[in-house]
Amino acid sequence: MLNSSFLTVSEHTFSHTPHHFPTRASSQSPNLQPQFQSLAFANHVVSEFPSGSCSNAPRRKGVLAVRSKSTLGVEEVVAEGGGVKGKGEEEFDAIVIGSGIGGLVAGTQLAVKGARVLVLEKYVIPGGSSGFYQRDGYTFDVGSSVMFGFSDKGNLNLITQALEAVGCRMQVVPDPTTVYFHLPNNLSVRVHKEYDKFTEELTSYFPHEKEGILKFYGECWKIFDALNSLELKSLEEPLYLFGQFFQKPLECLTLAYYLPQNAGAIARKYIQDPQLLSFIDAECFIVSTVNALQTPMINAAMVLCDRHFGGINYPLGGVGGIAKSLAKGLVDQGSEIAYKANVTSIIIEQGKAVGVRLSNGREFFAKTIISNATRWDTFGKLLKDIPLPKEEENFQKVYVKAPSFLSIHMGVKAEVLPPDTDCHHFVLESNWSKLEEPYGSIFLSIPTVLDSSLAPEGRHILHIFTTSSVEDWEGLSRADYEAKKQLVADEITSRLENKLFPGLRSSIDFMEVILWPSSNVILFFVMLVTDCN
Repeated sequence: MLNSSFLTVSEHTFSHTPHHFPTRASSQSPNLQPQFQSLAFANHVVSEFPSGSCSNAPRRKGVLAVRSKSTLGVEEVVAEGGGVKGKGEEEFDAIVIGSGIGGLVAGTQLAVKGARVLVLEKYVIPGGSSGFYQRDGYTFDVGSSVMFGFSDKGNLNLITQALEAVGCRMQVVPDPTTVYFHLPNNLSVRVHKEYDKFTEELTSYFPHEKEGILKFYGECWKIFDALNSLELKSLEEPLYLFGQFFQKPLECLTLAYYLPQNAGAIARKYIQDPQLLSFIDAECFIVSTVNALQTPMINAAMVLCDRHFGGINYPLGGVGGIAKSLAKGLVDQGSEIAYKANVTSIIIEQGKAVGVRLSNGREFFAKTIISNATRWDTFGKLLKDIPLPKEEENFQKVYVKAPSFLSIHMGVKAEVLPPDTDCHHFVLESNWSKLEEPYGSIFLSIPTVLDSSLAPEGRHILHIFTTSSVEDWEGLSRADYEAKKQLVADEITSRLENKLFPGLRSSIDFMEVILWPSSNVILFFVMLVTDCN
């Protein structure tokens, strides 16, 4: 049995990295194929990783030595003395489907313990929804830029731990404000890094609810402190949890008590003001894209507290540097990663996952198969001819897919932003009932506030998300589809122009609109944690 710091795997088992691992980071859209920047993994090319550094770990004899100076395809991944092994030849210890952060962490954690790992990625760079692409001098994060897990304390600094495991570190910029809420009835609340400063600002709007505010967030801290005291290898592995119980019985009992509870029910124990409860809904919507009554309390507590404990830190050079560093670390440990390798099915023999099949018909085999695809893609596409496991069937009855997201990448003239503009914003202008409706809420990230190198001089990046409904887009012709995207983007631009940035439309230098399907999960906050559901 191979034990990593993030999951436990055994021979001929099938493991699925949950979509909150990260989550909101493990998704890869089969319909989105932007022209990502090609990435070369030549031996020890330091310039490919400007935001951090990785040690040059020794390579084992007979394993990967990547020499290509162009994008690596599955046919171009070479090992000393031969190619990647096929059927009938030496198999891998583990194959990871997808190079999202969850898949890369799983792969690197196994590789540092001596496992021979093959990561298969359908695109030409690693990262999935934590990847990047470049246009006209701009470097755009594909997904979230609100990054947890970069702190140097506690047990929830999981990105730091994952990078250090392969000898890597990244330079980060701390964000003094997690998010700036712009809500109905002129409720404008900054979530400051300092917890006391945040609660003081919130209490200034709801002085009659001061006690309730402190009690609700106090319960969040109970959960967070319990989580932060444990070494988070898995929240789903019974043997691991059994061992943790004897070491930390009080903390484990605390988590067991809160596990079936939702944030909305606990908030209602202490808070009566409808608008404050709506604010709690908005807090949870950012975490889970559903309201507080549908958000597990453990998930909510982790985010609502870690933003004050470890804080939000943006990696210099962009979020894509995390995946690049992990991919380089994987290769330095003697394992392999192949790009343009589209896995279409998992091979099952005698009830066990033994390999994968690519779209070109090529097959690879391993003792363990790990999927970093969404659970819906994993069980609905990669294992489509296999009866759904009872546990997964029960899960899909209780939980629903995240909504689709419309993503707008925009380059604007710097002068349109007021001085001291915050990096992250959440906008819901007029009606609380529109919180969960398609196009009702706007998530806005301006990463160039923290790292100006991502845009040409005198320019800023605006990365805008809004929820959508895939039904709105079905059956449209290509022309109607593009026209609808532009119409929605124009409406979102007008709302931001009216609420935050007068003159925004005339300052636009670049704009690209992307629709992410509902089968893929992209959350505003990315957390490297196992799914607590």
